[in-house]
This record gives sequence, structure tokens and C-alpha cells, in this order.
Amino acid sequence: MLIIERLNFSYPQLGDQFSYSLRVGPGEIVAITGRSGAGKSTLLDLVAGFIKPLSGTISFNGDDLVLLPVEKRPVSILFQADNLFDHLSVNANLALGLAPGSKKDQALETALKEVGLSGFGGRRVSNLSGGQQQRIALARTLLRNRPILLLDEPFANLDAKTAQDMRDLVSTLGAKHKWCTLIVSHQLEDMSGFAKRSYRLEEGKLISA
Repeated sequence: MLIIERLNFSYPQLGDQFSYSLRVGPGEIVAITGRSGAGKSTLLDLVAGFIKPLSGTISFNGDDLVLLPVEKRPVSILFQADNLFDHLSVNANLALGLAPGSKKDQALETALKEVGLSGFGGRRVSNLSGGQQQRIALARTLLRNRPILLLDEPFANLDAKTAQDMRDLVSTLGAKHKWCTLIVSHQLEDMSGFAKRSYRLEEGKLISA
């Protein structure tokens, strides 16, 4: 379980202060909504380790994450875009950071099959649609095998049907692999039926939506 308790952060130059407390269990999807600048992405940055909190704790299955560097945290993150290298093939993108081995090709194809893109390994990323690119980014998450998934407006640039297909896919894979999934979005209505629980960020604090 991902547990965030009394996690505090501020941007002194802007006068913004944020305080977060929430829990995300295995297989759960929790949504954070709010206006631009409310602190949604700041929360993801804290969990990922891109920025350090002033105080408070982030733990996963009892292990303290706050002092761990980014590369040591059990976290994967998907953004709106720029998750992949356009000039490389799908397989080249998926293989980045993976240890070499005789079973690597099989692992790549298995991940592609799970996201519905079996046989796409040789294609150049720049020739794929936005929805296909997000599926490839999700396949890379599968290969990294990290139990915390952070989604930063990952469906914002997709059409309505493709976005819904992606939400369905994340729900299926999250339940199967027991991910603790935390998603931020501007639109609360998009989270209906997708997130188990939703919170709204107001004045730097989480309020049950």
C-alpha cells in the first residue's frame, strides 16, 4: 500500500503551500482533480522523488520512500506526451533500461500483447497515433515492473473514445498487476467509473470529491 501522511511542500516565491494525506491500495486507482496550479502535479513529483517535501512521509509496504533517489523508487510515471523517443522503434523504446538477456525479446512481445499492440515492435514511434504511443508507454511500465503508477493527465490529448479505451486498459492492467495507481486530471467527470476514490485539491489540501 502507498501511504502519504502529512506531506508538506511549498513554493516560497509563489506563496503556495500544499499538504497531502491519502492511501492507495494494491489494484486501486485514486484520482486527484483541481484547477491548473492547484498542486496536482506537485504531488506526483513528490512521490516520484523529483522534489523533496518539507515534512511528512511517503511509504510503500512499510518502506520509507522520502530519502530514496528517483531511480530507486518503485514508481513509473506517464505524462501527457513525450514518454517515448520518436526516432526509435517501439522495441528500442521498450528496451531502454532493461538488462540484456536471452529472454528480452520475449518479454517485449509479451508486454506489447498485454496492451493490444502485438507485432508493433519494429515500427517507428513517430508513425504511431497518440493512443498507440500511450499504449507503448504503458507497455514500458509493465516491463519495469514497478508497483506504483503515476498518471499525469495522460489522456488529455486523446479523443474521447481513445481516452476511454486507455482508462479501461489501465483499469484492467492495474487490477491484474496490483498497481497502486494515482492519476491527476482537470476533469472530475472523466474519472467517474474509473477511479475508486477521487479527491479535489483546494487551497493546497485534498478534499473528498
